[in-house]
Amino acid sequence: MKLKDEVNPVIVLLFHVLLGLYTLITFVPSSLLSMVSSSEQIRYGTEEERARRAKAKSVSGRPEGPYRAVGAVKRLRTTLHPGVDTLEKVLEYSAAKFPQRDFLGTRELICEEDEKQSNGKVFKKVILGKYRWLSYEKAHRAAAQLGSGLAALGQQPKTNIAIFCETRAEWMIAAQACFMYNFPLVTLYSTLGGPAIAHGLNEAQVSHIITSRELLETRLKAILIEVPRLQHIIVVDDTPTSWPGYPRGISVHNMAAVQQLGAKPDNGNSIEMFLPSLFNIRPLPTDIAVIMYTSGSTGVPKGVMISHSNLIAGITVEINTGGKLEIDTEISRTTLGIEDDTYIGYLPLAHVLELSAEMLCVAHGCRIGYSSPQTLADQSTKIKKGSKGDTSVLQPTLMAAVPEIMDRIYKNVMAKVEEMSYFQRTLFTLAFNYKLEQLGKGNSTPLCDRLVFKKVRSLLGGRTRVLLSGGAPLSAATQRFMNVCFCCPVGQGYGLTETCGAGTISEPWDYSTGRVGGPLVCSEFKLKDWLEGGYRSTDKPHPRGEILIGGPNVTMGYYKNDSKKQDDFVVDENGQRWFCTGDIGEFHSDGCLKIIDRKKDLVKLQAGEYVSLGKVEAMLKNCSLVDNICAYANSDETYVIGFVVPNQKHFLALAEEYGVRGSLIELCDNSTMEELVLKVITEAALAAQLERFEIPRKIRLSPDPWTPETGLVTDAFKLKRLELKSHYKDDIERMYGGK
Repeated sequence: MKLKDEVNPVIVLLFHVLLGLYTLITFVPSSLLSMVSSSEQIRYGTEEERARRAKAKSVSGRPEGPYRAVGAVKRLRTTLHPGVDTLEKVLEYSAAKFPQRDFLGTRELICEEDEKQSNGKVFKKVILGKYRWLSYEKAHRAAAQLGSGLAALGQQPKTNIAIFCETRAEWMIAAQACFMYNFPLVTLYSTLGGPAIAHGLNEAQVSHIITSRELLETRLKAILIEVPRLQHIIVVDDTPTSWPGYPRGISVHNMAAVQQLGAKPDNGNSIEMFLPSLFNIRPLPTDIAVIMYTSGSTGVPKGVMISHSNLIAGITVEINTGGKLEIDTEISRTTLGIEDDTYIGYLPLAHVLELSAEMLCVAHGCRIGYSSPQTLADQSTKIKKGSKGDTSVLQPTLMAAVPEIMDRIYKNVMAKVEEMSYFQRTLFTLAFNYKLEQLGKGNSTPLCDRLVFKKVRSLLGGRTRVLLSGGAPLSAATQRFMNVCFCCPVGQGYGLTETCGAGTISEPWDYSTGRVGGPLVCSEFKLKDWLEGGYRSTDKPHPRGEILIGGPNVTMGYYKNDSKKQDDFVVDENGQRWFCTGDIGEFHSDGCLKIIDRKKDLVKLQAGEYVSLGKVEAMLKNCSLVDNICAYANSDETYVIGFVVPNQKHFLALAEEYGVRGSLIELCDNSTMEELVLKVITEAALAAQLERFEIPRKIRLSPDPWTPETGLVTDAFKLKRLELKSHYKDDIERMYGGK
C-alpha cells in the first residue's frame, strides 16, 4: 500500500540525492555497526530471512493439522518460570527479584474544571501532573493487606468476588489480592448497562464487589435492589469516607480502610501471620482465577471460567514471544529488554487482552503506567488544551491497542497530511513510500524517521518500540501506516477470551498484511471443514476451515452454562481441550494463519449468494469518509444495506462541495447526502474488489459515533449486531421497502 500523489520529478530527484549523500556519509559507521551485529545475523539470519522461515507445521502432515509452532512441535508449553504455576506466584516472583523497581504508576490530578463548548455543552477538563509510582514490594504488601481485609469482612476462599471498575492501579492490586487468597475474581466491563451488571452479579452470587466512586454512583447504585446477595461494596477511591443513603444490609468501605483492617495483627487473616497455614487457602493451578464476563457482542454476557493454569500458559507464550514477538527466549532477553520497558495500560482490564498483557509485564518486572482513552494523548477529550496527555508524560515503549483506535490515528494523521503544503505533502509521500520499500528489504531508514516521522511518532510519546494489535482484524492500510510512521513493529495477534487471549501472533520482521502470524507455543490449531460455507481443508492453494484452538490456555468453559459449554468446547481422545471459534481461517505454507471469514457473520441472500458482513465492513472502513460501518443483510432480501457513521470532517467537506446545507444531524437525514456517500462507498468497494452483491445498495447515516457508552459497540469496539439491528429497526424497514 503506497501513498499516491502527483510528485514533481525535481523534488523526487532532490529527495534521492539527499538520501544518497546520507548513505555515503553514514556508510563507514553503519558498516562497523553491522560487523558488531553480524554474529547475531549469522546465528539467526537477517530480518528478511527470518520473515521467510516457517513459523509452524502440521504435526500430522495432513492439511487440517493440528498445526504447532516450530518451537513446540513435540510438546506445548504450560509454565512461566519453574514453580510459578499460579497467578499469585507471578507477583511474588517479581517482588522478590525486583523489590524496589517501579511497578504501578498513576498521574496526580492537579486540577479539574468545566469547559463550556461553542455548542453550549460542558465538558470536564483536567490538568495532570507527573506519574507517582508504587514499587513491586509495596504493591505486593498492599495486595496482601487488601486480601486479608476482605477475608476479615467475610469473603471466603473459592467464593466469587466481583470487580466493576475502570482500568487503574487499584484494579491490579485488587486482582492480586484475590489471586493470593483464592477468591475467584468476577470481572465486569465498566460500560455494561444495569441489566447486564445485575445478571453477572446474580449469576455469580457475589456478596462483595470492588468498584469506583463514579461507577457506584452512576451505574451500580441504581441496581442494588436487584442484587439481594450483595453485602459489601469496596470503593477504590479515598474520598468520601462515609456513605449514607444505601440500602439496609449493604456496607460501603473505602479500599484504604479495608487494607488498614487487613494490616492489623489481631484480625487473624494476615498473610505474614499465618504463612505456614496459607497452603490451606492458596490456589491450585486448576482452581478458578477469573470468571471473565464477555462484552456481550452476541447477546447476554457469558462468564468464561479461567483457571490459574490457563492464564499462566497464555502469558508464558506471550513472554517467549514478547517484545520481539518470537519464540527463542534468548533473543527475547537480548533484544527486548522488557525489564527496562514501560507499558501504558488504558484498555479495559476486564478484557482478556489487557489482563494478559499486564500480567506479562508483572512477570518480567516492567513498569505499568495507567491511562484512559480520555487522557491518552495531548488531544484527548479530557486533557485541557496546552497540557500534556499521558503518552507524552509516560513515553511508553510497549502498548496494546484495538484496531478501532489505530484506525482513528491513521485517519487523523492522513487528514493532517492533506492539509499540508504541497512541498510538505510531497516529502511525506516520498518518505513514506521509500521507507515502506526499505522495510520490505529489512532495512532501517533513520534519516526519514528523524526528519519526517518524528512528529507522528511523538503522538504516542516518541519511544514506542512494540505495538500489539488485537480484538479485531487490523486493516492492511492501517498496519502499513503504523509500521512506517511510528517506527516500530506492529504485532497482530489472534485469540479469544475462551483461549486467554492466546492463539497466534505475527513476528516484527514479517511485514505481510492481513495475516495474524503463527501459533504460539501454548496452542495448536486445527481446521474443521465447513461444507455449508464452502470451506475445506483440501482447498487449494491453502487449506481452509473453521478454526479450532487446543492447548493448556483453553479455558474451563462458560459459568453455569452447560449446554453452551458442550457446543463450543470439546475434549479429544488424548484429553486435550479444544475451543471451536466460529472463525474461518486458512494456513499459508510458512505456517501463518489468515482469518478470512466468520460463520456468524455469513448471511445467505435470497438469490443464494453468501455475504461475509465482517469482510464488507473491513474493506469499507478504509474509506476516508467512513468512521464506522455496520453491514446488514436479511436472508429474505436480495441486497445488503448498511449503517454508516461518517467522518465528520470529510462529510462536511462533501456537503459543502455539492452545496448541501444544514447541521450535522440534518445532513445525515438528507437523502442527497445519503446518495453522495453511497456513491463514494461503492467506488471504494469496487476498488477493494468486492462483488456487486456484497456492496451495500442503501445506507443510513448516523450523526452520533458508536461508543461503548451508547451500547452499540463493546469496550473493544466490536459491533453489537443485535443492538444495532434494534436501534435501526425503522431504517431497516425503510431500506428494504417496508415504508
